[in-house]
Amino acid sequence: MAEKNIKIIVEYKGTAFAGWQIQDGQKTIQGEITEAIFKVTGRKVSLIGAGRTDAGVHALGQVANFRIDHKLEPERFRDALNFYLDDDIRVKESSEINIDFHARFDARSRRYRYLISAEKSALYRDLRWEHGRALDLDKMQKAAKMILGEHDFTPFCVVSSRKEDNTCQIEHSRWRRIGPLWIYEISGNRFLHSMVRSLVGAMVNLADRTPDNNLLNLTLDNFNDIINSQTDKRIAFTAPAHGLYLMAVGY
Repeated sequence: MAEKNIKIIVEYKGTAFAGWQIQDGQKTIQGEITEAIFKVTGRKVSLIGAGRTDAGVHALGQVANFRIDHKLEPERFRDALNFYLDDDIRVKESSEINIDFHARFDARSRRYRYLISAEKSALYRDLRWEHGRALDLDKMQKAAKMILGEHDFTPFCVVSSRKEDNTCQIEHSRWRRIGPLWIYEISGNRFLHSMVRSLVGAMVNLADRTPDNNLLNLTLDNFNDIINSQTDKRIAFTAPAHGLYLMAVGY
């Protein structure tokens, strides 16, 4: 039987998981899906994800692929896997893709969303950052525009995960306000470890209008200098993981 390359699009609530990537003794998205594939097919596969989301981060459009020699029709993997998966993970689509497709290395863009709420909720507290402080949307919007284009985002990457080249090309970066929510959208060719959360943390800090703000006390000028300078000084304040969503991956 010829080996097939199966592509899946996955949605998950990351609250109860230690992130995407398999870790010994931890419950992860990759681990749960790999185990479901084994239960359906009896095959152990290598599941490749487009983005290694951190613990607590959610996804609406994570893309993954795995190679397998099995008689099950590609489109039927969706329902078969969902039968065994935790309720916080759903395979939205499954299809056959060309044998050389690699969900991570073939990705050309990724789009993320971050949600901040001005109010607390019993239902949605695991799905957004309940900041509850006055924020200056105009300042956040100005900072978001500074991110556009190609920059070295070393200051916004976890030190242990930095690469030789930490340059990213950002195509879209914008805040908007809908009711009690501040919504940040960003897309680019690549993202570093904790980069979006670090950017959000910095922008919230410079836009925090509360008198007792005792964080980094950034200004727009400071932020612009960090974005455009060659510095490896780490931005210390990172927004909570549960407000971040991987929305889509482009190929």
